Amino acid sequence: MRRSGWPGRAPGVAPVRFELERVFWRQIAAGLSTEDAAAVIGVSVPTGHRLFRDRGGMPTFMLLPVKGRYLSFAEREQVALAKAAGDGVREIARQLGRDPGTISRELRRNASLRNGKPVYVPSSAHWKAEMRARRPKPAKLAVNPRLRRYVQERLSGQVRRADGTPVPGPATAPVLRRRPERGRDRRWATAWSPEQISRRLRVDFPDDESMRISPEAIYQAVFVQSRGALNRELVACLRTGRSLRSPRARARQHPGNHVTPDVEISQRPADAEDRAVPGHWEGDLIIGAGKTAIGTLVERTTRFTMLLHLPRDGDAPSRSTLSGYGAAAVRAAIAAQITTLPEELRRSLTWDRGKELAQHAQFTIDTGVRVYFADPHSPWQRGTNENTNGLLRQYFPKGTDLTRWTRDDIEAVAATLNARPRKTLDWRTPAEALDQLLSSPPAAGVATTG
Repeated sequence: MRRSGWPGRAPGVAPVRFELERVFWRQIAAGLSTEDAAAVIGVSVPTGHRLFRDRGGMPTFMLLPVKGRYLSFAEREQVALAKAAGDGVREIARQLGRDPGTISRELRRNASLRNGKPVYVPSSAHWKAEMRARRPKPAKLAVNPRLRRYVQERLSGQVRRADGTPVPGPATAPVLRRRPERGRDRRWATAWSPEQISRRLRVDFPDDESMRISPEAIYQAVFVQSRGALNRELVACLRTGRSLRSPRARARQHPGNHVTPDVEISQRPADAEDRAVPGHWEGDLIIGAGKTAIGTLVERTTRFTMLLHLPRDGDAPSRSTLSGYGAAAVRAAIAAQITTLPEELRRSLTWDRGKELAQHAQFTIDTGVRVYFADPHSPWQRGTNENTNGLLRQYFPKGTDLTRWTRDDIEAVAATLNARPRKTLDWRTPAEALDQLLSSPPAAGVATTG
């Protein structure tokens, strides 16, 4: 029988109090494993895994303990002890430094029934207060179909060629594992990040306040099924493809004779560092199964991406420089792409230490573009390209055969990336930034290459 003013039947002691769960998530945020975090709060390993899984690898409530005007669990224990000692409401309030009305309301609202009589039990009272404080409300995406449709289209929209025809991409299975399996294809989609979607809404709907949502709300809608707004399968459209979130602290725990001193990155022009002058590029390869590869070129100022089609010649030896990502093939592919650009966008190219660009001297002669090489084990010196390669792994996972895709296919993927808004570009897309650059007259004082 339900009592007036009660959230439901007396629940007794909750299996895991929210306060303990807060401790659990603080341990996870500090980098502990699920097993170690479970041990800290004194629950079993299966219970710890259930807590982590049910919330999608993320807490849906405040990580910090409740403070201020709300009674803590320790204060509720003091209330119980004082009441058992026969102290009145005003005396208990004096001991805790609280208003008598707060104590009176606490005893009235959060008592439990024992043999038909109200009994104040701290653990039960704290659980009731937590449940009442949650005040759950429908997720924004669940009650706004227009906003939900916008978010879904940016997450899972189709990759399209230049003529608008869709590229189906590989056939994929539902995401069952916590992380994408090596060698298994992933779904091809427009795959905007939640932050890109959130920020782009302000650009597309500047006067419509109903078309607003935070990145965190989108993540929760995807990862936490109790939110009931987006299909669980949309996790495959996120960059990492994980079925659960990976805490940042935990992720942090998981390192050529053709390079001469005159082409080391220390010799690169200073105007390439601040990105003020366009035309400086970063490049690399993404490697697939069977020594297959796709080349990547990213312009440092606009983040505009070009992909290199590197097919293998079936008649050529496996180590031939003329096929796949051999030095001659890579040199020819980069030269073919970069010479399509205006001269002001062909200033320099920074590559890693790989021998696939061993013919850089000939490349410079052919194109007039100077090549520089990053220091060993220093991927941050090509951070723009490394970030882009991470985005491309959503379409070209490690361990898959990259020769399956035609030149049109990989150009469609490049166009998809260039149509995503970027925070660093004030939520413009790389394509928009490049178009603006090409349509604007050269800024005064900007040097030209000679």
